[in-house]
Amino acid sequence: MTTPLSLNQYGIVVTNFHRNLSPAKLYEMAIKDEGAGIVSTGALATRSGIKTGRSPKDKRIVAAPESKDDIWWGEINIPMEEDIYIKNRQRALDYFNTRDYLFIQDGYAGWDPKYRIKVRVICCQAYHALFMHNMLLRPTPEELEDFGNPDFIIFNAGRFPANPFTTGMTSRTSIDLSFEKKELVILGTEYAGEMKKGVFTVMNYLMPKRDVLSMHCSANEGKDGDVSLFFGLSGTGKTTLSADPKRLLIGDDEHCWTEEGIFNIEGGCYAKCVGLTEENEPEIYHAIHFGAVLENVVFDENSREVDYTDSSITENTRTAYPIEFIESAKIPCISGHPNHILLLTCDAFGVLPPVSRLSPAQAMYHFISGYTAKVAGTEMGVTEPSATFSACFGAAFLVWPPTKYAEMLAERIRKQNAHVWLINTGWTGGSYGKGSRMRLSHTRAIIDAIHSGELEKVDCVKDPIFQFDIPQECPGVPAGILQPRQTWSAPEAYDKMAISLAARFQANFQQYTEIASEEILQAGPVLPEIKSAS
Repeated sequence: MTTPLSLNQYGIVVTNFHRNLSPAKLYEMAIKDEGAGIVSTGALATRSGIKTGRSPKDKRIVAAPESKDDIWWGEINIPMEEDIYIKNRQRALDYFNTRDYLFIQDGYAGWDPKYRIKVRVICCQAYHALFMHNMLLRPTPEELEDFGNPDFIIFNAGRFPANPFTTGMTSRTSIDLSFEKKELVILGTEYAGEMKKGVFTVMNYLMPKRDVLSMHCSANEGKDGDVSLFFGLSGTGKTTLSADPKRLLIGDDEHCWTEEGIFNIEGGCYAKCVGLTEENEPEIYHAIHFGAVLENVVFDENSREVDYTDSSITENTRTAYPIEFIESAKIPCISGHPNHILLLTCDAFGVLPPVSRLSPAQAMYHFISGYTAKVAGTEMGVTEPSATFSACFGAAFLVWPPTKYAEMLAERIRKQNAHVWLINTGWTGGSYGKGSRMRLSHTRAIIDAIHSGELEKVDCVKDPIFQFDIPQECPGVPAGILQPRQTWSAPEAYDKMAISLAARFQANFQQYTEIASEEILQAGPVLPEIKSAS
C-alpha cells in the first residue's frame, strides 16, 4: 500500500514507495522486476548477485567523539571519518532518487518491549523488503500506525557500487555504520545478510549500555521451563542442535540476557541450506514454504524442486523465514534465565573431548577465544586443519572489547548458577583425515544428559593441559570416546597434537593479556613444560 509518510527528511524525493507490503505482493514484484522464482514448496527463490556472503573487510564504523572510546577498533571495527560516511550516504540517496519506487519495511528488533528498538529499512528490491519482513518482528496494523520515528535506519542501495576512489574504500562494496546518526548505509552488495547483521551490531552496542548482554547464540526451552544457550561458529551445529523436537525454539542466532531472563532479537530464522535434508533437520526443511526466502539455491526449471546438495552458486545457500514457521517455536520468544550454556566447537584436531564442564573463569576464557577449526575443502588453499578463533563466537559483530561481553556473561553465570559445557562436534580418534567425525546421535545424547541433569551427577577427571573437567560416563555414549587420548591408536601422537592446539590457544589469547583479568588468564591451557617449572 502507499503510505502518506514522506522520505524528504532523509533527502529522498521519491514519492512512490511501498511500506510493509504483504509477502504475496512482494512475491509478485520480486518475480516481475527482479527475476525471482517460486519453487515447489512455495518459497521465493532469489539471487544475491555477485556477493553471496558478508563482506567483513568492507565494513566501517564512524569514529565519532560520542562513541569512539567505547569501540574495539582493529581489523573488525575499522574507523571511518564522518565526511567519508556523508559522501557514501549521499551516494546511496542519489541512487534512491533515480528509482521509480522504493520499499519501506518497518519492524522491531527485540521481543521484549522494554528493550526493543524500532528499525526502518529503505531499499530498492522486493527481495530485501521480504527478507527483513521475515527477520524483524512484524508490527500489528495498530503498531504500524503509531510507529513514529525509527530508532535505527538502514539505507540499502546495494545494487549501486561504492566509489573505490573514495578515501578508505577497499572495493566497490561498503557497509557503513554511524551510531550517532543511527544509520547503516549499504553499497555494492545485494547480500541480504548485511542488513540482519547490521541490526545485530547495533544491538551489540546499545544493549551493554543498558546492562543487557547481547549474544550470538541460539536458545531453546524444555518442558519444565529450563533454558539452554548454544554458542558456536559456522559448522559447529548451533542451529541443528537447538532445533530439538523435544524442546521449544526461542531463536536460532541472536539473543539478549537481561535481569529478567532472555529474549530473541529477531522475528525470524536465517538457516543454511547446503546439504539440508528432511531426515536430519525436519523443522527447517518444513519451514521453507510460502513466505520463506531462498537465496542462491539451484532448482529444476520444470519441477521447481530445490537441489540442496548443489553448491555451484555458493556453499552459503540460505533460507529466511518467520520464526512462526517453526512448529516448535515459543511465541513470544522470551524466556527465563538460562540453566545451561553450551559452547560448541568443531575441533578438527581430535584433541578436545566430546563434552567437558567449565568453571566460570574457564567459561570466560573459552568464550573470549571462540575456537573452532576449518578443514580441507571448506576454503581455497586449506589442505589441513586450521584453528580459527572468533571472540565471543561472533567477533565480526562485536563493538565493545570482547572482555566486556565475557565479564557480563560470567556475572550472570555466577548469579544464576548456570552450568557451562564445552561440546566438541568435531573429530575423535585422530585429527581430520585420520579420525572420524563425532556422531550426531552421541552429541544429542550428551545434550539430553545435560538437560536431564544426569551429567552433573557423574564423576569427572581433570584434563592435564586444558584444565577442564571431563565426565567419565554419559548415558547413550560409549565411555571409550569421552577421554579423547584413549581414542587415538598412538597416545603419544595425541599428546603432541594436544600441546600444539594448546599453544595455538595461548598465542591467540596474547592479544587480550592487557585487558583480561588474572583469573581469566589462569583459566586457559597450561603447557607441560610451563607446568613442570612452576
